[in-house]
Amino acid sequence: MLRARRTELGMTVEDAAKHLLVSPSKISRVETGQRNITARDIRDLAALYQLTDDERQLLAELAAGGKVRAWWQPFNLPYSYATYVGLEADATSIRDFAMSVVPGLLQTKQYAQAVVRAGYPGISDESLQQLVQARLERQRHVLREAGTRFCAMLDESALRRVVGGRAVMQGQLKSLLAASELPNVSIRVVPFAAGPLPSPANKFIILSFDGPPDVIFLESLTGQLVLERESDLVAYHDAYAALEGLALPANDSYETLLAFQHEYRQ
Repeated sequence: MLRARRTELGMTVEDAAKHLLVSPSKISRVETGQRNITARDIRDLAALYQLTDDERQLLAELAAGGKVRAWWQPFNLPYSYATYVGLEADATSIRDFAMSVVPGLLQTKQYAQAVVRAGYPGISDESLQQLVQARLERQRHVLREAGTRFCAMLDESALRRVVGGRAVMQGQLKSLLAASELPNVSIRVVPFAAGPLPSPANKFIILSFDGPPDVIFLESLTGQLVLERESDLVAYHDAYAALEGLALPANDSYETLLAFQHEYRQ
């Protein structure tokens, strides 16, 4: 909110810092949520940005809420990951496309352990269990307690890739079948027969909120990226809509999951 207002006024971080006699890093850290904002900060920034009394009051309420310890904070997650978890917790709907692995919100404990170990070579057992437990807690908070609408587009390769062994895959398929029966969860399979895919990314997530614009979350080898530009939103919304056109209907997707579970069981 503060960043949007500063940008609207044509101010840089350095401009705001100069007016308030503080360092540019303080302005940046406040805007990115890396430090709490004090009542004095709110007073000074509200005056500089010419905020209304209602906007100032909203800032005060947000600042108070920011001091409440979120459920994921005890896990000491990496900053970029914690940022995503916070966005995910506030989302009213989540649309997930996964080409290589099952989405984190649908992974079993054993499957998640294999994925995390592959993604973080040399990770300690303690850190591994911490990341896996955080993933399971996300599932409980988002899918079951909050009942957030979750739509997953699974490429067939995610079902064929053996993660953790055939027994783990059998358990993962069983879990996917159970999740697809939740009223707020939709899982559709994009088969190989559908041909080339509309997105060059093998993983992206569209987060929608009650009020603010959507955001796009991308994962890469070197980190995570959150996109908010209108052109990016349009491109990824179009890509997801195209994937929906390629995916099997819900009933056929369920039967496909069932067939894969039977194959792994055999």
